[in-house]
Amino acid sequence: MIQGEGRFADEVKAATFGIGDANDAYSQYFIGRSYLNSLVADPDINVGVGNVSFEPGCRNNWHRHNDGFQILLATAGRGWYQEEGQSARELRPGDVVVVHDGVKHWHGAAKDSWFAHLAITAGTPEWLEPVTDEEYEALEP
Repeated sequence: MIQGEGRFADEVKAATFGIGDANDAYSQYFIGRSYLNSLVADPDINVGVGNVSFEPGCRNNWHRHNDGFQILLATAGRGWYQEEGQSARELRPGDVVVVHDGVKHWHGAAKDSWFAHLAITAGTPEWLEPVTDEEYEALEP
């Protein structure tokens, strides 16, 4: 069941690519609840495309994409992206992030907003430690 109300929740729920199902297969790598609508999962190519939606406060663990990359296209709500050693960057619809091979990073929703992005991903993900509550709570728009 999808939780939350408000403009950003409505934007995410009505997104062009659909919110998808609860992202249970990857829940161990997220703090909070996310949803995944897999758009491209062709085993003959090494690129996947998914619409990932995050409830307020939800974020994924630090991770990297080995022998590949990730491109994030923000489509609804407000979120965050951060690379290791850099300041977090607020994301809004229309923002684009290019994550190069092996770069440690995380992304997710703002505390008070739903967030959705298309993730175009190649390579093998390496899931790392969670983003701590202290790191996350220190973010300011």
